[in-house]
Amino acid sequence: MQYPSQVTIIEVGPRDGLQNEAQFVPTHSKLAFIQKLWEAGFTEMEITSFVSPKWVPQMLDAKDVMEKTKDRKGAIVLAPNKKGIDAALSAGAKAVAVFIGVSETFNKKNINKTTEDAMSELIPVIDDLKSRGIYVRACISTAFHCPYEGKISPTAALALCHQFAEAGVDELSVADTIGKATPKESFALFSLLKKQLPAILVTAHFHDTRKMALANIYAAMLAGVDRFDSSAGGLGGCPFAPGASGNVATEDVIYMLHEMGIHTGIDLHLLVEAIEAVKPYVSREITSGYYTSKAGF
Repeated sequence: MQYPSQVTIIEVGPRDGLQNEAQFVPTHSKLAFIQKLWEAGFTEMEITSFVSPKWVPQMLDAKDVMEKTKDRKGAIVLAPNKKGIDAALSAGAKAVAVFIGVSETFNKKNINKTTEDAMSELIPVIDDLKSRGIYVRACISTAFHCPYEGKISPTAALALCHQFAEAGVDELSVADTIGKATPKESFALFSLLKKQLPAILVTAHFHDTRKMALANIYAAMLAGVDRFDSSAGGLGGCPFAPGASGNVATEDVIYMLHEMGIHTGIDLHLLVEAIEAVKPYVSREITSGYYTSKAGF
């Protein structure tokens, strides 16, 4: 069995992890959380989202968070449309994540557009971002299963990934949005992606709804993937995907990788300190295996 000797973890807790919290997490607490995560050794992180506060009120302080972190290399912000992207750039963003689901129904319920219409609108926006020297990360939602349409065809997921690659994005973050993928599905799709799109960064994003995320990460590594999204404390969940639980817990991923002899550059002790900094402000109990056992402490 061959898997990578080094893996990059993109921490999504400050954005994807907190976006579904009902109680607003104070800006100073978000910033403290972000700072402690940087100190733990992360080099890439989704820090906030420029979306309508009407739909995602947790992100209403995106401008303040961005302005405090804009000089940090590897800080990524999510923006769903040109209005959000313009606001992100005005606040100093150097890396922007855009997103579309493979599922037509998911897109209609999430952004009120068909997949084709959403992509048609995004392509010139991506072109403009690249002309400005902005790093573009494309998040592909519902790449395996959809809460409305069920199982997604790998052909459809691959087709959307190819469209983004042709549009010139730097990275594809391919997501098991509702946590229903199996290791077999993970290995199959990521093997095809690595083979068909060798020149683009491919990142795997797994939710842990059915406690399959670590197995799916392992399968993706066997397929050649060496980049993974995860959320400190296992926080998160898509507000537009019924039944989706939190992201896979960063600390559990790091523990597994380190025990396998795979380098990440992340300090687990400092990662736990980051989780403890935000824990008082989140409604969800931190139940990840590593955090609750305090292994190594």
